[in-house]
Amino acid sequence: MSVARQVVVEADGGSRGNPGPAGYGAVVIDPATGEPLAEAAEYIGVATNNVAEYRGLIAGLTAAKALFPDAGDALRVHVRMDSKLVVEQMSGRWKIKHPDMKPLAARAAAILPPSSVTYEWIPRAQNKHADRLANEAMDAGRDGRQWEASASTAALDAPSARTPVAPPPAQGPPGDQAAGAARARAALAAARGAAAPEGLFPLPEAAVPEPVAPDAAAPESAGSGPEAAGTPQTGWGSAPDLGAPATLVLLRHGETALTPEKRFSGSGGTDPELSATGRGQAERAAEHFAALGTVQEIVSSPLRRCRETAAAVAARLGLDVRIDESLRETDFGAWEGLTFGEVRERYGDDLTAWLASPDTAPTGGGESFAEVAERVAAARDRLVARYAGRTVLLVTHVTPIKTFVRLALGAPPEALFRMELSAASISTVAYYGDGNASVRLLNDTSHLR
Repeated sequence: MSVARQVVVEADGGSRGNPGPAGYGAVVIDPATGEPLAEAAEYIGVATNNVAEYRGLIAGLTAAKALFPDAGDALRVHVRMDSKLVVEQMSGRWKIKHPDMKPLAARAAAILPPSSVTYEWIPRAQNKHADRLANEAMDAGRDGRQWEASASTAALDAPSARTPVAPPPAQGPPGDQAAGAARARAALAAARGAAAPEGLFPLPEAAVPEPVAPDAAAPESAGSGPEAAGTPQTGWGSAPDLGAPATLVLLRHGETALTPEKRFSGSGGTDPELSATGRGQAERAAEHFAALGTVQEIVSSPLRRCRETAAAVAARLGLDVRIDESLRETDFGAWEGLTFGEVRERYGDDLTAWLASPDTAPTGGGESFAEVAERVAAARDRLVARYAGRTVLLVTHVTPIKTFVRLALGAPPEALFRMELSAASISTVAYYGDGNASVRLLNDTSHLR
């Protein structure tokens, strides 16, 4: 007779801005002893709370399955989350209407047989371990690093997760639960001798404290976010809820043949295509946005290198691409195709004047930075009005992206020369209903590694 093996998965996800920098955490727990058997956490870039919550669920179910690879249908997993949306949708009581949630829910449902998984909503105060893991992952992403299990203190900081957890009624004979817990620990010990599955981090024995009483005095707070880490979600503290912002995700196009040589490549000269490297960068960007599931619309510069980059993303997301002329690169006039050194050699006085004033245009009837700022600001206003409460991917160029960021920060024109933007990098600016802007990301290339 096959003996049921039972574990509890607690999962959480958070987004600092919703959408904003996001991460998830999940822990697999022995229900008989309250011991955490494995942890998973990851910074996932810019995403919504709901996407992060689903990613946490997927990670938790994957970790549970990896602990007992031979259990098959005998594995029983009881999921506890403070996301009412995920619990109700995965339990089949609520319909899944949002297109971003459908593929994530399907992915979660495919990990284990539906009859093997049950769901329970819990207050956030009872989900501290997973919440701490999610915040550790978001902190790591903020600092430009990956979450590391060896540096995690979530198991120590969330003692309430260490009390025995009541799972659904046992599927095997009485007494099998303790035996299953022993087998879980044995399987974990065996797993420590081999490479851990991706995203699964078994806890070292020293990190597992003794069971303690639950923290009954902990306040209940809806949702998951950064307050446990001492960081407000938006930077406006106790400001009124202004609703979801219009989020502009700014993707610079992939490399062309001119990019590695740092040649001026604007809208006034040739219209180069992506190089082989650039096409690879576009594909990796497409994979990144498909995994996030947050982009709802795509708008591109009319220039070929952007249209090709946008097309790669659109093909993965099943979206159309709208062209906006205002997103084109600066017209660099006679400097098109030249390096900075070549321009200095040929047009030294003009270059000096251009660097000194945003109102000065490049030699030969080019476009000044002031003129670019004017059209980018007009595009910003149109886009924010059109995509209020939504996330739109803008595939564009160095100068427009730097201008979006500069305007959002209220920085002077010379700030354009103080930003680095790599090919296929991602930057993000959110615009709220009161007109305030929040720069959330600049020159992120982690998806290309």
